[in-house]
Amino acid sequence: MYRVVFRKVLDFVFPPQCGGCERIGSGLCDTCLPPGVPLERRLPTLTVRALGLYDGALRRAILALKTGRRDVAEAFAVRMSSHIPTGAIVVPVPTTAARRRQRGFDGCELIALIARLACEARVSAGLVQVRGETQRGRSREARLTHRQRFRWRAPHLDGTRVILLDDVVTTGATLESCAATVRAAGGIVELAMTLASVG
Repeated sequence: MYRVVFRKVLDFVFPPQCGGCERIGSGLCDTCLPPGVPLERRLPTLTVRALGLYDGALRRAILALKTGRRDVAEAFAVRMSSHIPTGAIVVPVPTTAARRRQRGFDGCELIALIARLACEARVSAGLVQVRGETQRGRSREARLTHRQRFRWRAPHLDGTRVILLDDVVTTGATLESCAATVRAAGGIVELAMTLASVG
């Protein structure tokens, strides 16, 4: 009850604003990201579904998320939840510790946690980075050769199906590295969901 009241007061004082066009009312409006079927892309061992291409208003909204906009994260979570199967186990791809400190939260983890309320998904933040270098700014060749390494810190998955969640897929190197880690922990992962796809 108190949380609902607090949220209404917060929204009144600081109303949600579209991360794509700055229109008041929602963290992401239908004009900037019309509802629709996700784009599908194939990686060597994964199918990736993205809400759209990483350009224009969608790119601006993702950059707003990366600067710490929780209203944009909530709007992305609502969009994601309609594409996540009910009861799925969602594993967000972790950001670096430095990025988490800078933003105050992990965007993908927050989206997964909010989305679980809408689609009854379970969320496991079991992936952690062993080596924390970011892929941002690297060339395609460097991304493919520099594999971010991850470790699984949660209980063994014992054949559980997992869906990976990330913000943007570029070459797919990070998602493939995460998928390999999840499989080594006994999980079955064939699908990844992302906010956007480059190319």
